[in-house]
Amino acid sequence: MHHPLYSVTQIRAIEHAALASLPSGALMQRAGAAAAQWALELISEVLPVLVLAGPGNNGGDALEVAANLRDAGVAVTVLHRAGATQSSGTAAALERCQMEGVTFVDAVPAGVPWALVVDGLFGIGVTRAITLALPPFTCPVLALDVPSGLDGDTGTVVDGAVRASHTITFIGDKPGLHTGDGRDYAGIVRVASLDIDPALLPVPDAELVTPAAFGAQLAPRRQNSHKGEFGDVAIIGGADGMAGAAILAARAALYSGAGRVFVAALDTRLSLDAMHPEIMFRAAASFALAGRTLVVGPGMGDGARGLLARAIASDSPLVLDADALNALAAEPGLQDAVRTRTRMAILTPHPLEAARLLGVTAKVVQADRLAAARELAARCGAVVVLKGSGTVIAQPDGRIAINPTGNAGLATGGAGDVLSGLSGTLLAQGWDAWPAALGAVWIHGAAADRLVGQGSGPIGLTAGELPAAIRAVLNSLV
Repeated sequence: MHHPLYSVTQIRAIEHAALASLPSGALMQRAGAAAAQWALELISEVLPVLVLAGPGNNGGDALEVAANLRDAGVAVTVLHRAGATQSSGTAAALERCQMEGVTFVDAVPAGVPWALVVDGLFGIGVTRAITLALPPFTCPVLALDVPSGLDGDTGTVVDGAVRASHTITFIGDKPGLHTGDGRDYAGIVRVASLDIDPALLPVPDAELVTPAAFGAQLAPRRQNSHKGEFGDVAIIGGADGMAGAAILAARAALYSGAGRVFVAALDTRLSLDAMHPEIMFRAAASFALAGRTLVVGPGMGDGARGLLARAIASDSPLVLDADALNALAAEPGLQDAVRTRTRMAILTPHPLEAARLLGVTAKVVQADRLAAARELAARCGAVVVLKGSGTVIAQPDGRIAINPTGNAGLATGGAGDVLSGLSGTLLAQGWDAWPAALGAVWIHGAAADRLVGQGSGPIGLTAGELPAAIRAVLNSLV
């Protein structure tokens, strides 16, 4: 596991086990020291720091940060929401703050320019809306463990959640910081292990995708090679009025290294991509499926279920997207056929498509993206790519990964078609379904990040710009 992600339940168990052999308050002191160190790095002006300290241990961490910052010569103001009871560690941290001369207030002072705000209100234990009225902050906001109001498991938020620019998360990284609303609310995430004995760490609940997760598949191409070594990719779709989806998927396959690319078009008038005459067009009804990697769904419409059934029944590597997924949702028999095929397929639903497949609403899917992806993968016996901010990739055995690349520029028509074409090409080049899904999602997001870094977006980034950027990212990896 290259970048493990631990559930809140796992983190609490690790913490409980560690505390059994540590002095009272030791983990709180370590958390406060690690957070104060990063806080000092984030302070760029000689202005006071506001620390928001809640009633639990997260508030104790915040008080430790306040005392450490004051000891370093920083002016610190603390808004402390004390609970009915407090741990001995929190009591000691409060006493340190008072001895260091920290200023305590009952409400956020109006009109004060802050160098930094430290959020230690609720941490991973939040179960209710945050009623404390907070003004909008223009300075950096450093959250301790998780931003208050953000669910560390699911990435969902409650009313009044704190939007942080930076989050220092303790013991281990959490899934909710990287999917759903997590990326918007957590900002830049840093992990502080607090010197926990690695022997106390269980098998993680999930992992964050890094190139190391699929890097074994990457290899430079030999000079003495030919197109037949890099696979045939066939995009099955392109119904009347929806040619663009199939062409985008085909271009992605071309730019990501497929030996040959076909569009098996439902609209028989399609015969050429004038910008890319390398792509070969065939009539879908008579197209031979054997020996090709199949990407079914881009622009397919709802009139090709027989062709979809043929593709599922084939022994070809298979990616199902868009209208193919809607057909699966409408016909449980097709889902059974996907589950029992000899080669594991890749499914790439967005939340609404996943909701149709699961028989729920998109809101339910988004409320727990990891659970939805895991259930869908188990039902269909396939690798599932649940698209969105922090795309979730799931295997039928329950293994989960979350992708950290990509940006809001991908919220545009056709971006998913590009991902399906890229996924198909990696399968065609001999990658197994799991690393192909991980690699495709990471590279797709990294291509969007590359374009934004070059000034193209995120507003107005188009799917047609992605294939060339994918080529650049893929070659830089190799």
